Amino acid sequence: MDPLSTLLDGARARDAYVLRTIQSPPWSVQVQDRAPLSVVATLRGMPWVVPSAGDAVRLDAGDIAVMRGPDTFTFADDPRTPIQVVVQPGPRRTTRASPGSPEVADTGVRTWANGMRTCGDGPDHSTVLLIGKYQAPGEIATRLLNALPPLLVIPRAAHSGSVLVSLLAEETVRNEPGQDLVLDRLLDSLLVALLRTWFIRPDADAPAWYRASQDPVVGPALRLMHGHLDHPWTVAALAGRTGVSRATLARRFTDLIGMPPMAYLTGRRIDLAADLLEDSDATIDSIARQVGYGSAFAFSAAFKRARGISPQRHRDRT
Repeated sequence: MDPLSTLLDGARARDAYVLRTIQSPPWSVQVQDRAPLSVVATLRGMPWVVPSAGDAVRLDAGDIAVMRGPDTFTFADDPRTPIQVVVQPGPRRTTRASPGSPEVADTGVRTWANGMRTCGDGPDHSTVLLIGKYQAPGEIATRLLNALPPLLVIPRAAHSGSVLVSLLAEETVRNEPGQDLVLDRLLDSLLVALLRTWFIRPDADAPAWYRASQDPVVGPALRLMHGHLDHPWTVAALAGRTGVSRATLARRFTDLIGMPPMAYLTGRRIDLAADLLEDSDATIDSIARQVGYGSAFAFSAAFKRARGISPQRHRDRT
């Protein structure tokens, strides 16, 4: 499996929060729910997304925004519109004027509207957004989150997820057996399609390991490491499998990735271990073997060096 496929394979929604929202001007919703990752597709209208840091961005119909948590962000008809509703962890919605007030209720199956209306006999000026949220850190690979910017906007013309958006929108307002599973898998598919599009864009600030995956020397070494994290790799073993000398692989890997092969491998193992600790009931000894350590003791020492806490403490605090 290539490194990007390994990374995207870590997107596994479970009971994802999926909602269609219909907002009529003036409107402004600030999101403070600290979700690890949010995907917002513009079905109708031209809303603004305002990140906690950086400039506001105007979206057009068909554009999709991907927000990395836990940063706050705001969607509004105009960046100057005062915030009316705050989305808090849960997620639950409260009015800005009265944070302790009862939650703002849904108005239909996975639908929330702030009072949809039309302007006289003219067209409906409301904005319709389709929102999907990964709610737990273990649903998204740590390395994937680290590779993403706080706000990623993909224009309609630049992505191939329109069909998936349509399917997700149709399924969002249904309430049939197996609905949660259908929504989870559609959200995963949409995210993979979006990020694959973004990673291959020439203007994308893709991480070094992705750019290096096309290199004839480093690419094969990356695929070996990502595909078999439990193997006791050495630089010499990787060099032998890629057909170059140990010195050549070490030098080229460091030049392209920014760190030696074994340091990269350790980081990948620790990231995967952190995800497994958060998202599985596997024993620490079992996780140690899955990520290439011969004993729980060796794994725990490596994890503490990298993260500053023991694997058990990491699991306890998630």
